Amino acid sequence: MRIGIDLGGSKIEIIALDDSGATLARRRVATPAGDYDGTVRAILGLVDGLEAELGERGTVGIATPGAVSTRTGLMKNSNSTVLNGRPLDRDIAVALARPVRMENDANCFALSEAVDGAAAGAAVAFGVILGTGVGGGLVVERRVITGRNRIAGEWGHNPLPWPRDDERPGAACYCGKAGCVETFLSGSGFARSYRAIAGVEASAEEIARTAGQGEAAARACLELYCDRLARSLAIVVDIVDPDVVVLGGGLSNIEALYDDLPARVARYAFSDALDTRIVRAVHGDSSGVRGAAWLWPQRQA
Repeated sequence: MRIGIDLGGSKIEIIALDDSGATLARRRVATPAGDYDGTVRAILGLVDGLEAELGERGTVGIATPGAVSTRTGLMKNSNSTVLNGRPLDRDIAVALARPVRMENDANCFALSEAVDGAAAGAAVAFGVILGTGVGGGLVVERRVITGRNRIAGEWGHNPLPWPRDDERPGAACYCGKAGCVETFLSGSGFARSYRAIAGVEASAEEIARTAGQGEAAARACLELYCDRLARSLAIVVDIVDPDVVVLGGGLSNIEALYDDLPARVARYAFSDALDTRIVRAVHGDSSGVRGAAWLWPQRQA
């Protein structure tokens, strides 16, 4: 049995999978806000409860915001700042009395979709999360590629490619720079663009809905978003050349994104044609927690 845990800023979700990927059980609780020790205790309680219910002990994989630093062994780059600078993987391993495997939530998303989701069977898959932030994960032959500095796939913290004059220098990003892809393609970036075009506030969901109804400002905002997404993905294609790009996160549910995104990316990519598939995630919001469970390899018969 594989256990996966998705540690989010507002909720902690746990799932148990059998070797075929079938769900045995799942639960979720609220994340103890600003409470590191409480977060570790909540994870311990979820694992203990699930194993008691199923009568079986499992491997444990964890999807987290941020990553473990290769220099310090401590969490870094997490927007759940209470985790930064803490030995999260070691503390959970001690609490559970077993080894755990931990990866960035975008990496777990990509792994889930590569194992039995929208990129199943693909040799190289790039997973994209378009939501509160903009994350990415790279999977090659069902193996997460983290890189020397554990930042592989972090396309959201590169500058927007081929920026127009009115896109410079771009909004400030929490990483300390300005004009990052994330500041344009996140939900707040989408809303910021609409405010600049229409002069009024609206959520990403409202913008997508009114664009579908033909509202001019919303349609212009969505057109701009698609172009920025295409530019940004073209750089990924030029460097990684994946077989499949899988989109997840709240903004991936905008149907219009898929109408001509591959053709747009092809116009920017350094190729005479684009065979890379760009598809929506199969497992949706469950991809992170499922990918965490898949961090452990299948047991050999």
